[in-house]
Amino acid sequence: MSENILIENPSNGVRLIRINRPDKLNALNEAALKEIASALNAAESDDSVRAVVVTGDARAFAAGADVSEMQGKSSVEMHSSKRPSYWETIRKFPKPLIAAVSGWCLGGGNELAMCADMIIASETARFGQPETNLAIMPGAGGTQRLTRAVGKAVTMEMVLAGRSLTAYEALILGLVNRVVPVELYLEKALELAALVASKAPLAIRQAKESVQKSFELPLEESLAVERTNYLLLFGSEDKDEGVAAFLEKRAPAWKGK
Repeated sequence: MSENILIENPSNGVRLIRINRPDKLNALNEAALKEIASALNAAESDDSVRAVVVTGDARAFAAGADVSEMQGKSSVEMHSSKRPSYWETIRKFPKPLIAAVSGWCLGGGNELAMCADMIIASETARFGQPETNLAIMPGAGGTQRLTRAVGKAVTMEMVLAGRSLTAYEALILGLVNRVVPVELYLEKALELAALVASKAPLAIRQAKESVQKSFELPLEESLAVERTNYLLLFGSEDKDEGVAAFLEKRAPAWKGK
């Protein structure tokens, strides 16, 4: 049983993970991270799940790490924490992951949102990495993913000076996909997830991996990954079905094979 998250299946092919710590503004304690990682592992192994949405509530996606867990901790104790393994599971989730963000999205919350492939934000969303206010710094990708998303200058201001981004600033800078009224942010994220889930599963997974590699590898190597993934899909039953459905002007029936 999960104590810090809720899991739902709101539509065919889509799984919803809600962070459920409203009294803590959904701050990410170690138990919550473990449950999110476990839920993603379960979604990965479930062929009926083709896309996942992670969210909090209207007040907060996640207002950072649970600071109470840091009190009195030494470097050795933090080094032996299992948190990095949970973050690795989240980062390496191979299926499409969409973050539905409203309210505070700070510190570890922002790092979690940036692990997603797409972000739908409500007009009230605020994104930030304020860890230096506690004499620490981002430790789960905040200095790396944020730089790749919004550039060096803005990242430096967010990390060093504590600047937070409004939803529309995040949209302009390319951190989020779109901004919608607060009453629609989850609905729109679920709609996007359902659209992605309607596509051929193998093609979606290979395409996601190819885009991710563009951030991790030199251009020639990432182009080689793209070409390999492209060619592999020509051995799938879904490719034959997709081409046949297009030529016959009918809806395809994907098998994920």
